[in-house]
Amino acid sequence: MKRLLATAGALAVLVTGCGAETPDYKSIWTTSSTTPTADPENQPVPLWQYLEDAGVVGEPIAPEKIPHLTVTMPSPPGWHPYNNPNLAPGTRMIAKGDTYPTAMLLAFSLHGDFDVSKALKEHGNDDAKLAENFKQLNASDADWKGFPSSMIEGSYDLNGKRMQTYNRVVIANDGLQPPQRYLVQLTVTTYADEAAAQGPDIESIIAGFNIAKK
Repeated sequence: MKRLLATAGALAVLVTGCGAETPDYKSIWTTSSTTPTADPENQPVPLWQYLEDAGVVGEPIAPEKIPHLTVTMPSPPGWHPYNNPNLAPGTRMIAKGDTYPTAMLLAFSLHGDFDVSKALKEHGNDDAKLAENFKQLNASDADWKGFPSSMIEGSYDLNGKRMQTYNRVVIANDGLQPPQRYLVQLTVTTYADEAAAQGPDIESIIAGFNIAKK
């Protein structure tokens, strides 16, 4: 895809770094560089690819700067802003300690017409499914807070570690005429063997995440 969009990659990409080059749009959802060996014709089609093929252009925007929408992500006690030069401007990330668990919030304004329901129901969780040894724990394509959304929880392998992640993608509009669409994504990740211990904090972030019209 043309590098018209600047964003942080998903957590695995962020930790390894993207250098000074503008990160690619598809890095939003990429959690593993492993290439699956199954028949390509039967492979999931990532959301970024579906949007690209539909001619959709996205522009990164800080969640708190979205006009007419309020986007919030709570920060539990003991969590702190995660500062990394590899994070694209506008990305909001918090961490507990020096590595995981982390929570990342990012947003794009979307330009171009596309079938929102089809995009989310058929492709919203496909990127996660392409992660190395991904095992799904839970998923939903039900509307969330009145907006179209897709959510997936699962575990995958990363650099010799088993990770557990929660990922929700929301496509919200501002309610104006014509409406402006925004893609908002929350990703919370921890080591799988620490998921139970970190559960209360993670659940508070998930429960407190909100998008509402102003």
